Amino acid sequence: MDDGPREIRLRGRLVNGLYTEAMLLADEARAYFDHQGREDREALDPVARVTLSCESLKITTRLMHVLAWLLTERAIELGQMEGGEAAASARRLGEAAPTDAASIEGLPAPAIALIDASQDIYARVRRLEIEVPESGSGVSPALSLLDRLERAF
Repeated sequence: MDDGPREIRLRGRLVNGLYTEAMLLADEARAYFDHQGREDREALDPVARVTLSCESLKITTRLMHVLAWLLTERAIELGQMEGGEAAASARRLGEAAPTDAASIEGLPAPAIALIDASQDIYARVRRLEIEVPESGSGVSPALSLLDRLERAF
């Protein structure tokens, strides 16, 4: 039986998992663009080089917006920041330019994989921001207690 009330912090778990994933992706992007990406860039025509440079900036922008938002959410979860303070527009997930699939067709496969991964994590964080309620919001404690009583009997 249950020893006492336990609040499952789904949002906190999602934020922590996404933060780890975003940090790994940022490190992977840095490693690629510092090493193999330079070699890949040299093999491209001038227009594709510019496209690769623009896409590397888009990847970085997406990941920095994601990481900043996730750090804000972690600060709220730890009680270091009030939810109202985090609701300010400056604390929301920043806008990131989408990538046109046709413009990246000739880019190296590792670069395309990073572009896709950065767009994917950005979209998931955007959905989290919109769809999953913040900790402490939603159902009132009284309704939660009534729900537990109904399940017990």
